[in-house]
Amino acid sequence: MEIFNQANVSFILGGFANTIEISVLAIIFSLLFGTILAMVKQYGPKPLSLLVSAYIELFRCTPNLLWILFIYFTVKGDYVFTSVLSFTIFTSAVMAEIVRGGFNSIPKSQFEAARSQGFGFFGTMWYIILPQTFMVIIPALFSQCTTVIKDSSYLAGVNVMEFMYTTKVVMAQAADLSQVLMLYGFMFALYFVLNFGISLIVRAYQRRVVAAA
Repeated sequence: MEIFNQANVSFILGGFANTIEISVLAIIFSLLFGTILAMVKQYGPKPLSLLVSAYIELFRCTPNLLWILFIYFTVKGDYVFTSVLSFTIFTSAVMAEIVRGGFNSIPKSQFEAARSQGFGFFGTMWYIILPQTFMVIIPALFSQCTTVIKDSSYLAGVNVMEFMYTTKVVMAQAADLSQVLMLYGFMFALYFVLNFGISLIVRAYQRRVVAAA
């Protein structure tokens, strides 16, 4: 039996497309929520800062798979919603620390200069602090993006139709070890191309920053 027939390849690539969709949505929402968490922890009132710190430590000190299982069994919704939600609540804690590290690299004099020009807190953050912060943390953000893409394979454990799961389904049809190895090689190649492509973007950006300095 030809394992790489049109139906199987389409099925596997459909899972790969779902992996990309879930990962992109999770990264976007995690970055947005993580930025808010970082702002509250860094600049918010003490009670809220402590609450956010507790949230961040809770998710940084527990495995992602735990929250995938928790959301899967407790939240109603389609697989995209539950998958994105589980990754967002977990990854936003990591994003928050990345963004906060960027905040720490910005001189406090930036706030004073903005205040002297009549900017309020949110205007200062939006127009001055956040643009500089994201320029600083781009390499770390892209690194976290590759982590999200790789960790999306955990979703196969709850039968989400992502890349790992669809490949496993086709693998069950393999007639011999050579077909299994070909499927593993195919899966390796697509994961590698996607994540290595992201790493090349980061390297190009870093070279550009160095050249401009």
